[in-house]
Amino acid sequence: MDRRSFLLSTSTLALSQLLFGCGGNNQTQLKIQLLKGSIPGQVVNQFHKSLQQQVQLKFAPVEQIQDLFQELQNWQQKPKAADEQGWSRFIPFRQGQKAADVDLVTLGDYWLKAAIEQKLIQPLQEAQGNQLKQWSALDEKWKKLVTRNDQGNLDTQGKVWGAPYRWGSTMIVYNRDKFRELGWTPTDWSDLWRDGVQQRISLLNQPREVIGLVLKKLGKSYNTENLDQVPDLEKELRTLNQQVKFYSSNNYLEPLIMGDTWLAVGWSSDVLSVLGRYAQLGAAIPQSGTAIWADLWVRPAGIANSTLSDQWIDFCWQPSTAKQISVLTKSNSPISTNIVVSDLQEPLGSLLQSDRKILDKSEFLLPLPPSTIKQYESLFAKIKV
Repeated sequence: MDRRSFLLSTSTLALSQLLFGCGGNNQTQLKIQLLKGSIPGQVVNQFHKSLQQQVQLKFAPVEQIQDLFQELQNWQQKPKAADEQGWSRFIPFRQGQKAADVDLVTLGDYWLKAAIEQKLIQPLQEAQGNQLKQWSALDEKWKKLVTRNDQGNLDTQGKVWGAPYRWGSTMIVYNRDKFRELGWTPTDWSDLWRDGVQQRISLLNQPREVIGLVLKKLGKSYNTENLDQVPDLEKELRTLNQQVKFYSSNNYLEPLIMGDTWLAVGWSSDVLSVLGRYAQLGAAIPQSGTAIWADLWVRPAGIANSTLSDQWIDFCWQPSTAKQISVLTKSNSPISTNIVVSDLQEPLGSLLQSDRKILDKSEFLLPLPPSTIKQYESLFAKIKV
């Protein structure tokens, strides 16, 4: 998924690298590459102050999860066989031999299976390990999400491959003024099929998201494995396609703000960051349930396990820190916090204070067999023609 942060607030890390601490080369360092906007700068500062020893923190924000995944791939690329012969093997720092030089990286849960399969990351701990002190504070669904076997599939007997530090969902965002004229407000996926919004909708350019919302409308799961056994799925998709003006995973908010579209389906990380600035926009988490995403800390393969990186993960899981991350990055926390509506600027209160009934109906986009993935991609391409 090429989810990104859009129009970031100033409370989060700037694009330039953020450093805390200074000193000689022998000073202990913690190096982290993270999704831009996913950690408030003051949280890093507080962590630095909490440390007993002198440490230099290097936090490098990166624009998109996809870029972080590609960086993990680049670190694990082996040099070509021809490069290993002759004089070239004596050249230091050859291109393509860049080694991982960070302790932790942000990765989305959707990318976790591929990262494990390609051996880009290593486990944070054994499933029943105790080096992460705050692990027990996580709800079981979060533990289940990141406990996987060596093929990257969910496995309660597997290892812990990631540490979730914030999460969000796919939601509906709409132009209040236009829907006031229509006389109704979108609250669920079925509203995308209603009269009055033909050619006024934008959807994410993602097979799992689009087909998933149709499955949800039909009372099925986002993770349905055999699409051929879902009656009326293609028919419903084709009808929905007639309502859609365009598909985009990046540029769906700008047309909505300008009034070119009236409704968009998007990720909460994008949507919530603009709601407070554009009074004409409203948002809703679909009543029948939606897709959930999570940002995780993962450890690149080949990097020595560091007590300091474990301390950082545990710090993110402390209730006071988790609350700051949630409030300041406009996201949800995998840790129970004492956030109340008054902590959140309007209109975010109802969107971040998750309705338990809706949450129970919502799902992670879990790994599917390659043959099933092809089914989703083929059907998505077919209905867009």
